[in-house]
Amino acid sequence: MASMADLQDPTHPTGPTVGFDLDMTLIDSRPGIHATWLALSERTGTYVDADLVVTRLGPPLETELAHWFPAERIPAMADLYREMYPTHAITGTLPMPGVHETIAAVHAAGGRAVVVTAKYEPNAKLHLQHLDIAADAVVGNLWAEGKGEALREHGASIYVGDHVGDVRGARTADALSVGVTTGPCDATELRAAGADVILADLTEFPAWLGRYVRA
Repeated sequence: MASMADLQDPTHPTGPTVGFDLDMTLIDSRPGIHATWLALSERTGTYVDADLVVTRLGPPLETELAHWFPAERIPAMADLYREMYPTHAITGTLPMPGVHETIAAVHAAGGRAVVVTAKYEPNAKLHLQHLDIAADAVVGNLWAEGKGEALREHGASIYVGDHVGDVRGARTADALSVGVTTGPCDATELRAAGADVILADLTEFPAWLGRYVRA
């Protein structure tokens, strides 16, 4: 039987550890990312269609940079983008509907909420701090199957994301894949990739989690 100290210790959760993607799952970062790409374009003199960029969020930054810059410039442009990001992206980013209720539901169930994202980790933490999203841990710089390692390390049994890459991450970790249709991938794409559960958005998550825990 768990001791009282264990019950009060967040490293000994009594409920499920739930992993969450960040962009377009917990936060609507499109306004901030759009502004950052415009600033990068102006700074470098390189044309970037920021409207197009924000329709395909999910993969690593370097994947998007490859559409606009030659390969030899990508490392330097990634560093510059990440340096400029806090100035242009944090205050313009919005919480997804239901995000605070979702994190509260995980904690009320005795669980932990772990953010596992492709975003540069320091910038991911800035978003969570600014929007007062009470994640228990944050792991950045991971994409698709790479997310599986962090999910395993944290003992996540559920991973919530908006992209088929998130489904692959959940599968790699043998976690239940919960897809939300708030990003670039619709329900059909998420289901075809192997998502176990499809939700319209996070407003549906607390009720779903309640049913899952009771079952």
